[in-house]
Amino acid sequence: MLNFNYSIPTKIFFGKDQIKVLGKEIKKYGSKVLLAYGGGSIKKIGLYGEVIKILNEENIPFWELSGIEPNPRIESVREGIRICRENDIDFILPVGGGSTIDCAKVIAAGFFYEGDPWDLVIRKAKIEKVLPIASVLTLAATGSEMDAGAVITNPETKQKLGVGHPDMAPKFSILDPTYTFSVPASQTAAGTADIMSHILESYFSNNKDAFVQDKIAEGLLKTCIKYGPIAIKEPDNYEARANLMWASSLAINGLIRYGKEAIWSVHPLQHELGAYYDITHGVGLAILTPHWMRHVLSDSTVEKFVEYGKNVWDIKDDKYDYDIANEAIDKTQEFFKSLGIPTTLRELGIGEENLEKMARAVTNYNGGTVGSYKPLSYEDVLEIYKKAL
Repeated sequence: MLNFNYSIPTKIFFGKDQIKVLGKEIKKYGSKVLLAYGGGSIKKIGLYGEVIKILNEENIPFWELSGIEPNPRIESVREGIRICRENDIDFILPVGGGSTIDCAKVIAAGFFYEGDPWDLVIRKAKIEKVLPIASVLTLAATGSEMDAGAVITNPETKQKLGVGHPDMAPKFSILDPTYTFSVPASQTAAGTADIMSHILESYFSNNKDAFVQDKIAEGLLKTCIKYGPIAIKEPDNYEARANLMWASSLAINGLIRYGKEAIWSVHPLQHELGAYYDITHGVGLAILTPHWMRHVLSDSTVEKFVEYGKNVWDIKDDKYDYDIANEAIDKTQEFFKSLGIPTTLRELGIGEENLEKMARAVTNYNGGTVGSYKPLSYEDVLEIYKKAL
């Protein structure tokens, strides 16, 4: 196990009616709030009204940034920064899913930067200071409610990139599973795939001695496998929604990554797809992951796939290693399909027209190769894209 410094600073208020702490907690960090959200879903479920009522009762002045996109755009970040600067806002409250929270994080970082906030995303400039943020979560998927990263899209440059800073982690997050009851089946499925992908990105590493982390990861994967289908069939099932919501946070808050070298592989490939085609993040991950698995399966990695097959998919240890490994990959793909997620890029209207450009862009941006489990070259990435068609 590698050395690490443990720090997961976000305070979590989990469960029904935890929104009651919102006003008191905000006042610990700020006095003027930017309320950020996406479409109209938080209004339909009554959450918007709850938040507004609390802010008014606590005499907390607020301004709104609405219409944040599912793949948040740099334009929304710029608009949020403008609102914050013009009104001396000192606290940002995103209410929604990961896209809204990601957008809020980069607004918080861009507030103190005089140049264009896209400079921070492409690492042309460093994040020096960040406004405090919190979150009220409505979708179990990205884990942004408990990590220090964000992903932003720039349609003009055809880029979708991640950026992070320790101070971008929310000061607190309110996780009420009832706010996810109205999430449609398709989004629940994509969210489940997203959670699993986060876990798999850390699980498949070259560190063979991080037993604790791997056992936690396997438990989280089995949680998704058990409760994803239940949440789709029974949207109001509190047990299913609660377990998925907590799995979402634990999948990416650092707990299963500490002590391992785990530079992600599939996410960068999906980010290129998202930049060019604006597809749902979890759907792209579900399509690409099995093809990445098959591509990296080899004599040096088969042992890990056997471990994955036996401990996550309960495959009996009475077959050859490669048979277990391939069955595990098949079960992964079959599970995503069972959730109603497409299995090919062509089903999303994606052809070969941009594959070479995407493969070149993702490898160039990451220094020539992608990931650390088996570093992927341009040729590797292109082959994975083509197989996913």
